[in-house]
Amino acid sequence: MLPLVILISLLSLGFAGWLAFDVLRRDDGTPEMRKISDAIKSGAEAFLRRMNTTIAVLAVLLAVVMFGVYAGVKDMQVAWHTSVAFLLGALCSGLAGYIGMYISIRSNIRAASAARSSLNDALQTALRGGAVSGLAVVSMSLLGVGGLFYLMGGYTGDPELMKDVPLKIVGFGFGASFVALFAQLGGGIYTKAADVGADLVGKVEAGIPEDDPRNPAVIADLVGDNVGDCAGRGADLFESTAAENIGAMILGTALFPVFGIQGILFPLVARAFGLIAAIIGVMCVSVKEDEHDPMTGLNRGYLVTTVFAIIGFYAAVRWLLQNNLWLFACGVIGIITAYAFVFITQYYTEYKYRPVKSIAESSQTGPATTLITGLSVAMECTALPVIAISLALLGAYYCGIYALEGTPGITRNAAGLYGTAIATMGMLSTCAYILAMDTFGPITDNAGGIVEMSRQPEDIRKRTDRLDAVGNTTKALTKGYAIGSAALAAFLLFSAYLDEVTLLSGRAFHRVDIAKMEVFVGGLLGAMLVFLFSALAIRAVGKAAYYVINDVRAQFKEKPGIMEGTDTPDYGRCVDIVTTGALKEMVLPGILAVGMPIAVGVVFKVCFGTGAESVAALLMVGTIAGILMATMMNNGGGAWDNAKKFIELGNLGGKGSPTHKAAVVGDTVGDPLKDTAGPSLHVLIKLLSTVTLVLAPLFI
Repeated sequence: MLPLVILISLLSLGFAGWLAFDVLRRDDGTPEMRKISDAIKSGAEAFLRRMNTTIAVLAVLLAVVMFGVYAGVKDMQVAWHTSVAFLLGALCSGLAGYIGMYISIRSNIRAASAARSSLNDALQTALRGGAVSGLAVVSMSLLGVGGLFYLMGGYTGDPELMKDVPLKIVGFGFGASFVALFAQLGGGIYTKAADVGADLVGKVEAGIPEDDPRNPAVIADLVGDNVGDCAGRGADLFESTAAENIGAMILGTALFPVFGIQGILFPLVARAFGLIAAIIGVMCVSVKEDEHDPMTGLNRGYLVTTVFAIIGFYAAVRWLLQNNLWLFACGVIGIITAYAFVFITQYYTEYKYRPVKSIAESSQTGPATTLITGLSVAMECTALPVIAISLALLGAYYCGIYALEGTPGITRNAAGLYGTAIATMGMLSTCAYILAMDTFGPITDNAGGIVEMSRQPEDIRKRTDRLDAVGNTTKALTKGYAIGSAALAAFLLFSAYLDEVTLLSGRAFHRVDIAKMEVFVGGLLGAMLVFLFSALAIRAVGKAAYYVINDVRAQFKEKPGIMEGTDTPDYGRCVDIVTTGALKEMVLPGILAVGMPIAVGVVFKVCFGTGAESVAALLMVGTIAGILMATMMNNGGGAWDNAKKFIELGNLGGKGSPTHKAAVVGDTVGDPLKDTAGPSLHVLIKLLSTVTLVLAPLFI
């Protein structure tokens, strides 16, 4: 089984390489287009180098602390295993982000050039560029988890040793989560500081178009799309797949008497079959030139991916889980939940539906009503996702119980939890295609900027505008999908934490008594963490944007010829300013996220003797609050953004009208919500789970 997983992962990496070759051999546009693209590439690579250096230092320091903790409470072998797994997870997560950005900053110019010939060529170029990232991220996650499972004794033949291995590789998921948090934070702060600065001074004050070459912050803005939405999201979904695979494997150990090693390895096999489904789906995407909405082609590819994912999931259940149809039903529930999340997010963020149109219409009476209506939509959009998650959890839990009812030695709760684990695997089976759609967004956004800045004909800009609007939606879909998978996995990882505490303490720990005052306070601190973390992330964007705005204003004063087109702005100065600001501001919220559960566990253990239980409450309540807050921020920000796009397409007065200016204010407020705090929150949710799993010995 494990050799098959590794083989499919390697083949998927090979196919990703072929897609990269296919995209990079395409026409790279005119000299004017290449000049803009090269500036974006240079800025993105410089930022990522500096950010990864900062993250590497923090990761090594934390690995040393972890080694000391495990050497003190367990033994040297466990300390080495956990610390090395952590560093490997951190390295792979950083590499996943780099791969996503590397191909994105080279696909943007190809998509822009392809738009000169047809909409379909531009669509396929952008999606295949995005698919390189999607396939590489999931393949690397499988190779990392599967390889560690093998190297740490998962194939010794000793049942007791094999059951312990998944807990040994939890450090891999923690390392991936740690890097993903900082990558998402740093990239998110960068992209939105540049975006807000460019919009407020360029569009609102100077009255020039979004990607006008006269705006000194425009290159920094285009760089930000890559470091936030490609590097950040690549690391994010890498840690999602790694952490949730490991969590499902831990729960699979409880069913070792029933399925043996097959139950532990099932998540990896199911994910490998999902890679095949994603490859088929990507190759099915096309759009006709006269087709109004390119999203139709992407949805078609997603439907094909879903169908083949279901087929692959059934094959995995038939082969590894004794053809138990109740367990197959759990996987189908997860796949349907993913589909539901995609379309719920689409409803709240696409401009052809009521929520976005209502924000656009309210912009006719000024920025205040734009913000009021947008806030209402943001709060409303939490309801349907929570209902979908609740139905999925209940359905999968009881399907798991029916699947294993009456099996000797298997408790009702263990059976139900394994059902939710399989549902999570089902939801993540389409992960590679979803990530391809996410990276498609910044590629098309950059393509639109390159077309406008190089002053291409209007009909080409219209094509890239259509793709850019779809890209806004696909980015929102991925964020909604990531939240949904985090929510489904939250219960899974929470249960894994309870099991680990039981194992470490030698006494049953399956309930968290929130009626205890110390435990209640732990939960309260978890909810507070979500709000404080969000506040710091949003404030970081505001502080970094302040420096960008001042620099743009200063350049307009220093070089009056910029507005007449006789002087060239200093794009590099803006890039340097926002890079320094983003890296400086990402550290505090990142340290808070890692340090808070550790501080609560240690302090409550020493003072009240409730360390493990108080941390469990923090994890549980923090996860619930984080899911709601992230959904509100992601969808609300996306709705504000596409309300502006709807007006820019010529509706309600079009570009430059008072309605448009009001919508720009709404979009600016939504930017740090949807691209900084919101995406970072669903990384925080999973980081809380992995940090508590890895450092549980400290709390007992």
